[in-house]
Amino acid sequence: MIITKSEPFTPDEIKQLSEEFEVYIKTVIDIENEICSAGMNRHFEGEQLLLQQNSKQKDLWGGGVDLETLGIDFNSFINIRPSDNNTKNEIQSEDIKKKYKDLTQYFFKEIL
Repeated sequence: MIITKSEPFTPDEIKQLSEEFEVYIKTVIDIENEICSAGMNRHFEGEQLLLQQNSKQKDLWGGGVDLETLGIDFNSFINIRPSDNNTKNEIQSEDIKKKYKDLTQYFFKEIL
C-alpha cells in the first residue's frame, strides 16, 4: 500500500506501509514541499505519484527506513541524476541528505 501525505504517519499507517517488505519501507520525499510517498515496491511509483501532484523532479529523492535497525538509507535508482550532480544511487549532497533524513524522522517520528 502506498500512502502519500505531508503529516507524520500513524502507527497503523506504518504497519500498512510495511506490508510490501515487512522490515523495510521505501520512501520518496519531496524535500521542498515536505511530502512523503511511502510503501511502494519500486521508488519510481512514489516518484510518479508526487510528479502528478506537481512536485518537481529536482526535489524528489528516494531511500527508506529499515524497521529492524531503525536506520535511514538514502539509496534509490531515482537518485541517479547527473543533471542534478548526483551520479550514484545514494544521495551525494550532504545538504539534501540532511533534509531527507530530517524529513524521514518527521514522517516516521512514531518509530524513529
